[in-house]
Amino acid sequence: MSIKVKIFNTALIAVLISVQLTQVFAQSAKPVIITDKAELEKLKMAVEANPDSLNKHMAYIKAMGLQEYPKPVENPELVPQYTVWMKKYPKSAIVPYALGKAYLGMESPKAKPYLLKALEINPKYAEAWFGLWEDAQRWGEFRAGLDYLAKAVAADPENADYAFYYADADVFRTDKIKHTEMILALAKRFPNSERGAQGLYWLATRSTSDQDKIKYYDLLRTSYSPAKFNWSASGMEGYYSVLLRTDPEKAVAFATDMEKNVKEKDAKMWANQGTKAQAITDVKKLMAQNKSDEALAILNKIKLTKYDSFKKNMVLLKAQAIDGTGNAKAAYDSVMIAFVKAPTLSFQKALYAYGAKMGESSAQVKGDILKNMDAGAAPATPFALKKYFTEGSTSLADYKGKVVLLTYWFPGCGPCRGEFPHFENVVKQYKNKPFEYVGINIVSTQNEYVLPFMKQSGYSFTPLEDFDRRVKGNLDNKGAAPMNFLIDQNGRLIFSNFRISDDNEDDLKLMIDLLLGSQA
Repeated sequence: MSIKVKIFNTALIAVLISVQLTQVFAQSAKPVIITDKAELEKLKMAVEANPDSLNKHMAYIKAMGLQEYPKPVENPELVPQYTVWMKKYPKSAIVPYALGKAYLGMESPKAKPYLLKALEINPKYAEAWFGLWEDAQRWGEFRAGLDYLAKAVAADPENADYAFYYADADVFRTDKIKHTEMILALAKRFPNSERGAQGLYWLATRSTSDQDKIKYYDLLRTSYSPAKFNWSASGMEGYYSVLLRTDPEKAVAFATDMEKNVKEKDAKMWANQGTKAQAITDVKKLMAQNKSDEALAILNKIKLTKYDSFKKNMVLLKAQAIDGTGNAKAAYDSVMIAFVKAPTLSFQKALYAYGAKMGESSAQVKGDILKNMDAGAAPATPFALKKYFTEGSTSLADYKGKVVLLTYWFPGCGPCRGEFPHFENVVKQYKNKPFEYVGINIVSTQNEYVLPFMKQSGYSFTPLEDFDRRVKGNLDNKGAAPMNFLIDQNGRLIFSNFRISDDNEDDLKLMIDLLLGSQA
């Protein structure tokens, strides 16, 4: 059910990766279910004529109507038929694997027994080991999953997919040096594969220092031509973003070079990026010459897209230009507007600096922050949702007096699983505080995964079960996961629609501290 990103162009992939929302119901077209018995019989005979053809099996399964979208449908005759075939073809690993693969694609807990059965027959069946790894993520069995993945790699060492997922496993990312070595080795081994480019892309993107980002983006560019490799083309937008923030003159040259060396459909986008970088370069030169009015005029003409990574930097740059005109109060107010929507440490630092220029103490600035947060607060839409660990339900009212970090998720959501470790790094600091971490599972067909996932993963959130057509009001996740909200001790929604990754865990801590401190 989680979306596997397919790259259409560099601009789109940048949006998909930066937002990383898994749209639960944004699935492919409905499968064509064949009800004609003669046609089904023909497909059945094709399987029996060649029981080791995975394609024949998948065509039959699809025709039988095994599907998840728009609602779960499972032909009751499907499993009995495969039970017959597994007895009839006891040496064929393909027979149980086909059914396991179908369930795997549905993110169904029913997949595992059939994958294991296939491996009993053929212990070197790499695809089945890889399938078990994928399934293990949904059970929260990360260590076991890594073992499955290692066996897939051993069974098919030249498969770049298996090699990439093994090298990029969460357990290795906790050791930065080892993980970096593994990704660099991956890129060296697979110079003609998108997976090698993908490894370098994530190595650069996840790096927390600008120096490392530039180093690995540059390696990506030189190792994998952006005109040929989609992951490299996408990575160049990240490279440009770092340069625009740290050295806009280099960003101009970079964008100009990219415009000349990418696919024709992307050239216009890079021309626009070059224009933007030139504008930022001009702004900084004007500000250095104390021509803040002229700089501000240029900044006001720059239009950023919804997902432009320069948005936060633009807030600070505009505030700097406004302050340069002698209006510290207006600079302060502009940053305050951005801060109460999406607090960051950089915004907070700017607020205290401009506040000091205005003669305000730190306590006054903090009070002003809380006042503005209070003005934008609204009662969070109530909910009453079923518990997983015990009987009964939990309501929002049960958390009154506590700050609540609320996330929408489901076991098959890869971006959710990617975000959880960052949440854990922060929330573990609030064990003895009036704080709750809650996760609402939005896919009830994956309920069987939930308790094992919680127990095996060690994640600390309280899981609750969502239901269809619930009135969500201002806690609406719009059918997507992950989607995050922070609710204060009085049950008011304060912050929403934020994401936490390697480089902004401190921003989550800042938000929680603000809500806890607001009651002091």
